[in-house]
Amino acid sequence: MPERIEPCLALLTAKPPKGPDWAYEVKWDGYRVHVHSELGGNIRILTRGGHDWTHRFPAIEKAALELGPATMILDGEVVVLDEQGRSDFNALVASLGGRGGKKVATDTVLYAFDLLYLDGHDLSKLSLEERRMLLDPLLEKAAGAIRLSEMLVTDGAALFATACELGLEGIVAKRLDAPYRSGRGGEWRKIKCVQSDTFVVVGYEPSTSSPGAIASLLLGARKGDALVYVGSVGTGFTDRDARELMDRLNAMRTKRPAVAVKGKSLVFVEPILAAEIEYRAWTGDGKLRHASYKGLRDAEDTTDVYIFEG
Repeated sequence: MPERIEPCLALLTAKPPKGPDWAYEVKWDGYRVHVHSELGGNIRILTRGGHDWTHRFPAIEKAALELGPATMILDGEVVVLDEQGRSDFNALVASLGGRGGKKVATDTVLYAFDLLYLDGHDLSKLSLEERRMLLDPLLEKAAGAIRLSEMLVTDGAALFATACELGLEGIVAKRLDAPYRSGRGGEWRKIKCVQSDTFVVVGYEPSTSSPGAIASLLLGARKGDALVYVGSVGTGFTDRDARELMDRLNAMRTKRPAVAVKGKSLVFVEPILAAEIEYRAWTGDGKLRHASYKGLRDAEDTTDVYIFEG
């Protein structure tokens, strides 16, 4: 069994691809992980960045042990579900104790959507259709902390419209004939109902009405080897969030801003934190429109910071 496999990543596109070569799944909003089930009942739950978080997801570890003596690597998304069965990223972050938190999350579920290794066999060179033929019966009766993410061969546009009506984040389209390739090669594509991406926190504006709290976060995106300013976000966090963010960011203050932005009351910080931001569109000058804060990403998730191409 390989020690670690770099995950296959989905390319963001505006519309679902068409044709019989594509199948579709719900897009889950959580933390991407690989679950390694090894000989002797050893379970490892690795984040996208390769960090071992087995101890933080005991229910998923237990469910993996209960799948049987098989050695395997499952690919999936750890989520916390709301009352309507939708993934809730804010609830997941809170369950883990916030960014940098050390809590053990007991209410998480893994939605598995791929099988990369099984009983001594590397499955990555098989087509997705073949891999799912092995994964689906393995999890067909699973209903606990590990569940099967259903894959549908249907009309992608119609499924996307339904997902948006139900308040889901979007869908993922995958080529049925493609092997498992690490990186963002285009065999997997994500289509979002509402845009949601990861941006670097480069500073904040203090609140004038609530001393000790922030009014907004200043955000940056990657452009080549540098960062560019893409606007601020002043909604989506509670009063408690606003105070905790100020405390955390004050420990990272710097006099040299990481992006070009001016303002009398702005406070700049080292660009080492990233936040998940929901937004509706981009303005003509490259700023986020109708942005809303969803939560801080952990350090191992900052590899997916938005790449600005404007």
